[in-house]
Amino acid sequence: MLNLPPCPARWRVPGPLVAGALALILNLALPAQPLQAAPALTLAQALQLAQERSRQLPAQEAMATSARHMAVAAGQLPDPVLKAGINNLPVTGPDPYSLTSDPLTMRSIGVMQEFVRDDKRRARALRFEREAEATEAARALSLSNLQRDTTIAWMDRYYQERMVDLLSRQRSEALLQIDAAEAAYRGARGSQADVLAARSAVAQMDDRLAMTERQLATAQAQLARWIGDAARQPLAELPDTSQVRLSSEDLATQLAHHPQVAVLSRQEAVAQADADIALTNKQTDFSVELMYNQLGPAYANMVSLNVSIPMQWDQKNRQDRELSAKLAVVEQLRAEREEATRAHVSEVQAMLQEWQSNRQRLERYEQTLLPLARERISAATAAYRGGSGPLNAVLEARRGDIETRMERLKLELETARLWAQLNSMIPAHASNASATP
Repeated sequence: MLNLPPCPARWRVPGPLVAGALALILNLALPAQPLQAAPALTLAQALQLAQERSRQLPAQEAMATSARHMAVAAGQLPDPVLKAGINNLPVTGPDPYSLTSDPLTMRSIGVMQEFVRDDKRRARALRFEREAEATEAARALSLSNLQRDTTIAWMDRYYQERMVDLLSRQRSEALLQIDAAEAAYRGARGSQADVLAARSAVAQMDDRLAMTERQLATAQAQLARWIGDAARQPLAELPDTSQVRLSSEDLATQLAHHPQVAVLSRQEAVAQADADIALTNKQTDFSVELMYNQLGPAYANMVSLNVSIPMQWDQKNRQDRELSAKLAVVEQLRAEREEATRAHVSEVQAMLQEWQSNRQRLERYEQTLLPLARERISAATAAYRGGSGPLNAVLEARRGDIETRMERLKLELETARLWAQLNSMIPAHASNASATP
């Protein structure tokens, strides 16, 4: 082991400076840690956020709770009535307004109870239960519409971003085309018209890109309407949209679970409950009143018992008319429900056909139209480089390729919207389809 002389003091570096220098070297040597990006927002997360932000859904839940409380109250007997009074009070004579001077002055106290028939109270309670169920069905309809609108807004933003990305990449390629046209012009292998045509193509691309970015901002604002600030997050991958919960076979049975049809069914049940109440009203109730009466000291105290029974002497024009009116409302709502079901069946058949046709068209884009557009670009570019074709043919081929790709994205967006609308027709738990998205 060598014994080295100590380092001169003027060469020594303070300990803190050494530590700082080592830290700087390590920071430069190690790769920079990327900033944590915002998590990608999936469609399922967007739907959950929209449901949590909604104020209409809690309002309808409160309405259903109110109706259920009213159902309990409607099933009870009316409150008893406490009665007190003074009869035969003198107002003239030697002792006016005296309670003891006249022996016929009677002081009374009593209680009256109305006894409502059990079947009538059950009918009234059931009516509020049906109202609560109708409110819950309306909440399910609101939730279905909320999920449909949120899904469409999410899809709009997703595809608008893809369109912006497509145009941005095509613009970068168009800029390279300008450079190539200018180089050919300087080398006397091209014309100034080719340079101007390339610049015009980029200007048109800029205009279209600006319009698409505006549409993207609109789509993001619409998504923020449902999910708030989370609309600024990047979007996750598109979910599987190749299957819907509806099939073209026996649509009437499947659409019996349609939220709007369910609302009409519950409203029909409420109307039927009103008709049941009207039917029970044809049976009269009665009231019992018990009174304790006190006269003057010369007379004994007395007890009175009274029974009151309404006399339905004109049921034909009162109770029967009321029942007929309620039954007519039931028939009206039944007819509206059946008509709505038929309308939905026709609408869904058309939407299913359009959705299937769009999917076939997308396959045609993938297998035929897009490959042809790429081959056209390759052929036009090869001809231009070989001096046997003009630059305009290349630019026209690129414009055709962009149009084809943009039309394909628009068709995908239209198909995704149809997918969202079709899946909102019936709840997921009521689906009989073999494949669900």
